[in-house]
Amino acid sequence: MQTLLRAKYFQRRTIPGSVRALHKDYRPGIPQNFSNYESMKQDFKLEVPEYFNFAKDVLDQWTNMEKAGKRPSNPAFWWINGNGEEVRWSFEDLGSLSRKFANILTEACALQRGDRVIVILPGIPEWWLANIACMRTGTVLIPGTTQLTQKDILYRLQSSKAKCIITNEVLAPAVDAVASECENLHSKLIVSQKPREGWQNLKEMMKFWLDLTPSDVIWNTSDTGWAKSAWSSVFSPWIQGACVFAHYLPRFEPTSILQTLCKFPITVFCSAPTAYRMLVRNDKASYKFKSLKHCLSAGEPINPEVIEQWRNKTGLDIYEGYGQTETVLICGNFKGMKIKPGSMGKPSPAFDVKILDANGNVLPPGQEGDIGIQVLPNRPCGLFTHYIDDPTKTASTLRGNFYITGDRGYMDEDGYFWFVARSDDIILSSGYRIGPFEVESALSDHPAVAESAVVSSPDPIRGEVVKAFIVLNPDYKSHDQEQLKKEIQEHVKKTTAPYKYPRKVEFIQELPKTVSGKIKRKELKKTEWETI
Repeated sequence: MQTLLRAKYFQRRTIPGSVRALHKDYRPGIPQNFSNYESMKQDFKLEVPEYFNFAKDVLDQWTNMEKAGKRPSNPAFWWINGNGEEVRWSFEDLGSLSRKFANILTEACALQRGDRVIVILPGIPEWWLANIACMRTGTVLIPGTTQLTQKDILYRLQSSKAKCIITNEVLAPAVDAVASECENLHSKLIVSQKPREGWQNLKEMMKFWLDLTPSDVIWNTSDTGWAKSAWSSVFSPWIQGACVFAHYLPRFEPTSILQTLCKFPITVFCSAPTAYRMLVRNDKASYKFKSLKHCLSAGEPINPEVIEQWRNKTGLDIYEGYGQTETVLICGNFKGMKIKPGSMGKPSPAFDVKILDANGNVLPPGQEGDIGIQVLPNRPCGLFTHYIDDPTKTASTLRGNFYITGDRGYMDEDGYFWFVARSDDIILSSGYRIGPFEVESALSDHPAVAESAVVSSPDPIRGEVVKAFIVLNPDYKSHDQEQLKKEIQEHVKKTTAPYKYPRKVEFIQELPKTVSGKIKRKELKKTEWETI
């Protein structure tokens, strides 16, 4: 990679002594920013200004703190890849570079406030700069995963009426193939070392080389196309002045993840449950996490067994959080709170969360229903306002005074929330309602099962039945397959209610996953139902 920015922007910055080399004196679960969950919820008060810009009102304020010597010497952004390349930016660097990017959007691309920009980039530094540049210009950023197909890109360009798209040389051909069908698209920016006809090259236009505190270094492995990346790779860490760490990996590699956690002073690690499942399968006897002190998980439920295995091998708990693209954090396990393995924790102070029946009535503890957030008489800040150009879908999310998340769950007597399934993932078999997560948890207890995904499968008698896709542990791959299926089925019958056992079992080499390690259950379910 060429060095494309003057050296003054890339002076190596030392990591402050406050990031301890060893955390032998650290007591897990001690909050840094509040005393306990109850006081946090009671004292929570959100002040919403009439005008707010994250780049100006948060990032630029940290720049001022840096200049005044009131922030540790942590970088604001720290990026590496597998080729030995490294970027460290201060908040001042972020400000300077993002303003250059913003000028490109407003001048070269002639974009105005409210115009929509689709950004489909992997986890490279330009992705972060594009986020900040869109904030500075008031343009609306629409993120997309790099796994999008030509058909996906066409749908997003047409439905969003985007005037600009920013991507790399891998996806540029797919954009070119559909651009003539997108009348609003007039600007195409590419991140590439090579020019491409019909595209403006960012490398040529902008020359550069690619519960937190300001002393923390957070690594969130989420795909750049997901809302979780905005949460934990942009807004949350930089609100608190922490360093955003990023290791660009084309695909999830457990060994590389573990080595990075050992080599760099990462204090906070956030990843999908599937990623943790893959990590605990590795022999970590040789891995020593010298700085890590806080582990978080989100994206899908995490099995209690994985939490226990991670704690046994690292001494650290995994704090699970629950939210959606349409929201910020809805529920979470917060420091200082007793963790109930498998629970989503308690509601965020920003939301009033309830379990509801089909008529919008609040259900008592222990009863399963739809997870909802109260939006009337006052809609909370942090919840989306509406789906663009889709009033019908927006209206479908409301039930009485509540926004319906589309997830099923229940609340226990202690106020902890428990996830059951997405409403459309619930399996209805012979009148029984079965949540995939409980079956997957039962499967994970069997020594033959390395990973599993449970979906509904059509059945002529029962309508649909439980089907389990299973990746076997290496020691069991040579076993008699039919006999092993029966053993696993009997195990689930004994572990959970007998009617929940998988009547169909298929052994596969690997589960389909996103680049951040999240299982694509919908893809498996689609395969099952397309055959009828």
